[in-house]
Order: sequence, then C-alpha cells, then structure tokens
Amino acid sequence: MKKIILCFLLITSFTYAQKSPNVVFILADDLGYHDLGYSGSKYYETPNIDALAGRSMNFVNGYAASRVCSPSRAAIMTGISPARLQITDWIGAKTGEEWRSVGRHSKILPAEYSYQLPKERITLAEAFQKVGYKTFFAGKWHLGDEGSWPEDHGFHINKGGFHAGSPMGGYFAPFENPNLENHKEGENLSLRLANETCQFIEQSQGNPFFAFLSFYAVHGPIQTTEEKWTKFQTKLPENQQDKVGFKMERTLPIRKYQDNPVYAGLIEQMDDAVGLVLNKLKELGLDKNTIIVFTSDNGGVASGDAFSTSNSPLRGGKGYQWEGGIKEPYLISVPGFTEKGVQNKTPVTGMDFYPTLLDLVGVKSTENFDGISLKPLFEGDAIEERKLYWHYPHYGNQGGEPSSIIRDGDWKLIHYWEDGRDELYRLSEDPSEENDIALLFPDKVEVLSLDLHNWLEETNAKLPSPDPLYDAEKELKVLESYRTKLWPRLEKERKEMLSKDYKPNADWWGSKITRD
Repeated sequence: MKKIILCFLLITSFTYAQKSPNVVFILADDLGYHDLGYSGSKYYETPNIDALAGRSMNFVNGYAASRVCSPSRAAIMTGISPARLQITDWIGAKTGEEWRSVGRHSKILPAEYSYQLPKERITLAEAFQKVGYKTFFAGKWHLGDEGSWPEDHGFHINKGGFHAGSPMGGYFAPFENPNLENHKEGENLSLRLANETCQFIEQSQGNPFFAFLSFYAVHGPIQTTEEKWTKFQTKLPENQQDKVGFKMERTLPIRKYQDNPVYAGLIEQMDDAVGLVLNKLKELGLDKNTIIVFTSDNGGVASGDAFSTSNSPLRGGKGYQWEGGIKEPYLISVPGFTEKGVQNKTPVTGMDFYPTLLDLVGVKSTENFDGISLKPLFEGDAIEERKLYWHYPHYGNQGGEPSSIIRDGDWKLIHYWEDGRDELYRLSEDPSEENDIALLFPDKVEVLSLDLHNWLEETNAKLPSPDPLYDAEKELKVLESYRTKLWPRLEKERKEMLSKDYKPNADWWGSKITRD
C-alpha cells in the first residue's frame, strides 16, 4: 500500500540531482516559546538560533500539535493530527485501569492510545527519499520500539533514535543509547548529534538531502558544565535566590522566573550545537540552497519533571492546556524568500511542516493531510482562515488536565473531560488566559463546542472514561501534598541551585574528566 501511494508523488520543475533545495529540520525537546533571545528571554542566550530567526519567517502564532512530545512528533512526521493517528500521549504513559498505579486517584481513566508510528502512513522522510533525497536522523525519536525506529520510517541513517524519550545516561558520555556509539568520556550529547549531522551534510554534497536533527535537549534530567552554570549563576540579579520561586497553579507548583542556571547552560549548549550545523552549511556553500526549520515539540517545563523554566507571560507549560503548553518557536528559513526575516501572525501548527516542505521543494503528494502548505505565505499571499484543534484525553505529568481545544481566530475554547465544563478566552485581549469569559459569551461557547465535538467525532478520537473507583478524599490528599510537601521541597532545591556553593556532584554529571 505504501509503495503504491508513493508512486503518486510527482516531481515538478526541479532537477533533483542539481537544483533541489536541501532541508534541515531542527527539533528541540521541551523548549518553551519564550526560552530564546529573539522571543524575549533576557536570561537565556541563544545567538545562533536568534541569527536564524533573523533570516526566517517567524510564525509568532506557531503551535505544536500536542502539549507533549510523541503526539507532536508523530504529527510532524505524518502531517496528521494526533487524534486521528490515535497517538495522543507520550509513548509509555499509563492508560485505563493501569493509570491507578500512578497513585493520583483521579476522576477519570485516560484513554488508550497507539504505541508506535503507523507503518501505513507515508512519513515526511519517505516522501523525500522517494524523490531522490538522502535522509538522515539524529537524536530523539520516541515513536515506537525496535521495528518502528527512524530507519523503519524512511531514514537512511539513524544516529541515536530509539524508543526512549529522555537522554538515557545523561547529556555527557558514556551514553546509554543502542544507536549511538560512545566515542570519548564527557562528550556532550547535543554537540555530538550536531557533529553527526555535519558529517552527513559533508558526505551528501552533490545530492539533495533531508537531515532531521532532533535534540534530546532540553528534556530532563537537566545538566550542564560547571563553566556554563557559573556563567549563568553570576548573571542572576542580586538576591534572586531569596525570592519565592514558585506559585501554585491549578494542580502543581509552577516556576515563576527564568532563573535556572543549569537549564540556561543546557539551552546554550544546544544553541552551540545549532551553530555548528549552520556554520557547516555556510562553510560548504550550501546555506543558499538549504531550507531550515527550527521548532519545539511542546511548551517549556515550568511545572512537573524538572520544573526548569517559566513561560510567562504565557500560562502553564508542557502538559498544560494553556498557551504555555502548546505555543512554540516556529521558524522556517527559505533562501530567496526570508533573507531579512519577517514575522507572520497566521496561526499555524506542527501538521503544516510536511505539506509545506514538500511544496517548497516542488514535490506534489496525493497524501491527505490535516496540515496545509504555508508556501503561499512566503509568496506574499494569504491562506484561508481555519480552525485549529488539539485533543489530550490524559493527565499530564506536569499538572495539565484531560481536555480538548479549539482555536478559531482569536477565540480559544477548552473543554474539560473531568466535568464537562468549558473555558473561553480571547487571546488578542488576554494572551495569558487569566480571564475565563465563557459565561459572558454563551453563544460563542455553544458554536465552538459544537465545532470541537464534530471534529472529535470526525477524527474518531478516543475519549477518557469515569473511574468507578474514584475516591474524592484520596485525591484531595494527593493534591494537598503538592502544596504542603512538594512546593517547599522545590523552593529548597531552587535556592541550592542558585547558591554560589552549588555542586551537583564531583564531576558535574560526567562533564569533567580527570586524567591522572
């Protein structure tokens, strides 16, 4: 079936052996919209990504297809919504009655989901491969176990992609990765993945290539070198560690400030790695014929996991239903169109990359996508207004709630599956989603709710179910423990990390190698 569909990919005016643009797709993990210099951070330093933004179309209303990683990645690879793919949570999360073992005592049982990328879907890599592109993958995959790795979905080369969603073994070698050989102790993972990408680019000269650099950074466990920690610790305002660093969100504590020197170092290390790739393209004279994408798979981790960053003024973060969980850096650099850089306010999503990139390189596909091509925007035209949808029938590790979302223009409606309530926000007037106006606009709620539920039915979306064993008292105790036990512990750990005497361990997570 897959071979039959691929035969319908039509090549247009490009002569692929000579003129077709190369494509480099750079995907960060758990990087927030405001975690970059160009998007407003005054603390983190990202000069290479900022420079890329200066020659890209910067979609300031760019969204991931999900608030967590695997669904977003599946959507990028297929151009299909997570709801339709039925990959709606990070692969490995518990569902149904198994969810009870987590000990949250929640009202509903999360919906079931698929555990790998479906083989019948033609991936972006397969589409490129069919028309003569060399394809390469480096880094985080998290779209299935062996048999559903990058090489099983269209990538000629796979460096470091397997089932895991976090950097097994940490950010400094030796790595615990079956698809990435260890070279030298203390080697940084982000730089290693970038160097593998550079090597592939160098070896691919004369042939069009599609390189997908998928950083494990900045996913937890967050780690950096002593030098980078020192740099960002000394950059903090005086008495920063004396401030209260967290506040309570609806469920969990959430970080208030961008003041984590370990996370800042991790971001800068990733930016250094991006610089290696950009410089290699320029060195080889390929920068004028290479489309570059930079984005993230979900919002920054402000709550849960490593409690790393703040997405303020956006509310929430990874796992959350608010803008901090789904709004992303979204850059596309296209030679001949974006040399000076331009902002675009059109709402776009992760499903749009696939049809856009094929369109930009001159490939027509008969695949049906949930995303659309954004090429008209690069040509100065508009695209038809559309509604955007999200579906997450699960409990995030970060405090998010099972819910589905529709955005229509400036209006955003969130439907909650625990109790059926709706929240309504007008993003142009309330980008921080502080004021739920559902009661003020009941007609708008009714229209958006109907659209959302029709879409869920059309995509055959799986829904959560009530837990017959739900115990409200037990759930209340869990929630109260987040306030009385977790919050004080987080404040203590933050003060330690910001202290001048901070030392995580003797060798800074393996980054310091002593040779006697």
